[in-house]
Amino acid sequence: MYQKKIEDEIRCPLRHGLQEFGGKWKPRIICVLNYKKTLRYSELRAEMADITDPVLAAALKELIRDNLVHRRSYDEIPPKVEYTLTERGKSVMPILQSICQWEDSFQKADADSDIKLCKKCDYKRHAAKQQNSKSRKHA
Repeated sequence: MYQKKIEDEIRCPLRHGLQEFGGKWKPRIICVLNYKKTLRYSELRAEMADITDPVLAAALKELIRDNLVHRRSYDEIPPKVEYTLTERGKSVMPILQSICQWEDSFQKADADSDIKLCKKCDYKRHAAKQQNSKSRKHA
């Protein structure tokens, strides 16, 4: 009788989440769409200057499949398609902002780094808003 050599994989929420919104490009796409709200493909491509078309198209397909991004197509010539974050996609932003804040705390210690910081992340404003909200609750 056949016996599996490897047990069935246990569903890990962290791993599942990182598959949906992790990687090199998906977090940036989500942040750009959060910042700009609605973008056409060419506008999104321009915001993500160093991504290739096949990689952007594949990442968008995955984000759409996972219900993080909504694709709206119009019956026009030339074809018009717009991308926006879904509510589920918007719910990822606090997670990405926390990661940015965490990285920023180490980036300050590594001031000699040549890495350019992303200008689309508004985690500092988000953190200040959360702090103000907590202050009001305790007052």
